[in-house]
Amino acid sequence: MSVDVAKAEARKAAFAARKVAFARGQGQAAELLADFMAPHRGRALAGYMAMRTEMDPTVAMAAHQGVVGVPVIIGAGQALRFREWSPGCAMVEGAFGARIPAEGAWVEPEVVIVPLVGFDARGYRLGYGGGFYDRTLAGLRARHPVLAVGFAFAAQELPEVPIDEFDQRLDVIVTEEGIRYFT
Repeated sequence: MSVDVAKAEARKAAFAARKVAFARGQGQAAELLADFMAPHRGRALAGYMAMRTEMDPTVAMAAHQGVVGVPVIIGAGQALRFREWSPGCAMVEGAFGARIPAEGAWVEPEVVIVPLVGFDARGYRLGYGGGFYDRTLAGLRARHPVLAVGFAFAAQELPEVPIDEFDQRLDVIVTEEGIRYFT
């Protein structure tokens, strides 16, 4: 079985698990994420605007003492860029329906909160299949240290995420059940 086929099958299982977990609610996950982020105050943070059944990190983003950006898809096959965000800023619909700030400075993050479909005990994540976060993390890590923080429901853990040479590991995962380090 090819890696792409294995990823597609794993994605189906992870989406189903996430849907069930989402219906139960994310509990105190955003507060745990905010607590985890507290020692990183002053560092540029990239969060995201939750879509569909993703965990919602906006409580932690709003609590961050420092600049916060959200991802903007520039185009297929390109790394993400991050536009400065603050609570209440004007938002517009971007690519794939993601909400992005209508205007603002570009941010080069040092800490990236990463949405995902699934993850495993090694710290690998399964995304939507576009390679945006893997490409972005690789580019950022080539320039400076970057902390990649997955944010997901514990039920999204898979026995093993199929990987290829382009997949970037997470350093940490925050779920409603707690914080796990992979480094």
